Amino acid sequence: MQAITDDSSTAIKGTIAIDTTNKQLRLSMPNTIKKVAVIGAGTMGAGIAGLCAVNGCDVVLLDLKTETAQQGIDKLCGGRNPAVTAEQAARISAGSLDDLNQISDCDWICEAVVENLQIKRDLFSRLEPVRKDGSIITTNTSGIPLRDIYADMPERLRRDIAVTHFFNPVHIMKLVELVPGSETSTETMETLAGFLGGPLGNGLGKGVVYAKDTVNFIGNRIGCFWMLAGLHKAIEADISMETVDALMSKPIGLPPTGLYGLIDLIGLDVMDFVGKNLEQNLAADDPCRAYVKLPATESTMLANGQLGRKTGGGFYKMLKADDGSKSMQVFDLQARDWRAMQPATLDTTHQDVATLLFADDEEGQFAWDILSATFTYAASLVPEISDDIVNIDRAMKWGFNWAHGPFEMMDLVGAEKIASKLQNQGTELTGMLKVLNENKLSHFYENSNGTTQYLGTDGKYHALAQS
Repeated sequence: MQAITDDSSTAIKGTIAIDTTNKQLRLSMPNTIKKVAVIGAGTMGAGIAGLCAVNGCDVVLLDLKTETAQQGIDKLCGGRNPAVTAEQAARISAGSLDDLNQISDCDWICEAVVENLQIKRDLFSRLEPVRKDGSIITTNTSGIPLRDIYADMPERLRRDIAVTHFFNPVHIMKLVELVPGSETSTETMETLAGFLGGPLGNGLGKGVVYAKDTVNFIGNRIGCFWMLAGLHKAIEADISMETVDALMSKPIGLPPTGLYGLIDLIGLDVMDFVGKNLEQNLAADDPCRAYVKLPATESTMLANGQLGRKTGGGFYKMLKADDGSKSMQVFDLQARDWRAMQPATLDTTHQDVATLLFADDEEGQFAWDILSATFTYAASLVPEISDDIVNIDRAMKWGFNWAHGPFEMMDLVGAEKIASKLQNQGTELTGMLKVLNENKLSHFYENSNGTTQYLGTDGKYHALAQS
């Protein structure tokens, strides 16, 4: 994600191994992946194949039909900003699942087919007898537990299997979540982490985050909580959609899409799918359960096919007049009708997260409600989804383009102040917020002699390797 000097160091870019004490990633293994097979030539699979080709790997891209795989390769080279050059694309050969012998000499086989457990299990059963000893096999699932995919499969596969969860678009987004199974070998994880996190020319140049086999892993677990909770909390706030997005963007270091704009980009149908998956897999007492179902108006939008950008409009839509001029409209959630967009103007106290969260007005209360819930949720998930706060912060920065992860954001505001306000409103501190409070600490990160350290679950600070 360079050599480390402390066994407690957290994941960094480079060739990486597992710290057996706290299951973090660190440098040790050379890159051993030279030939790659990608199964599934959709946007994700083709993107992974293209990135491997850019890295100089020979790649086999397989789909149900060779023609479909070839179309995936062609799309990589097309458009205004192609992901690969023609020379790089020449390293990718197209094939079909009718000839799985094409994977027999591959070092890494990456499955990127539809999110269907039975389809994935059937595919892995077919791949296992064909792949060579020592090869690594991974799934790109974002929501299906890895343990369900490899259940009752041969020991060789259980030893060599992991999740490599890329974020789209693959050639742009930095994050890869790396998740082992209960029997995955250390060698498998070392080799994968080194290849994924190594610089281009000796790896894929990604930011590797070490996650656990829990629903939605790290990035989507917290990011989807923020989005789903935000939809519900915005209904309770007496502020416009434009103001919600203005607050949930620049002031807190999030992309300009804000809340509604991001869901328009993702699609309401995808958010509904995510919610149903969370409902099926979350623990009965998980706080996210309160938000897994879309609010009534959003459910009506979903039923009407008003999904977002891919359908021409969701919460926002662009209108083009006969004279070529353009105007933006928003879907008023109370009136359930379109109206002209009114750009939001934020008060000076709302333009910085440190003042916004303590602003004594409707907008400040909304920002506090959604962010304090997100902070509390993230804090409660250590060590359930990650052994440390650093992997969570990196997942949100690298996967959702947040300028600061939730723990870094709390430090910007004053983590001790966040904890105090939560207690004053009657919220029980859990997880890392409880660790912070019980040890009478004021921040999650500190700088000691020029070295950044992070707060561990043991209440002590540990050296942080550079990303």
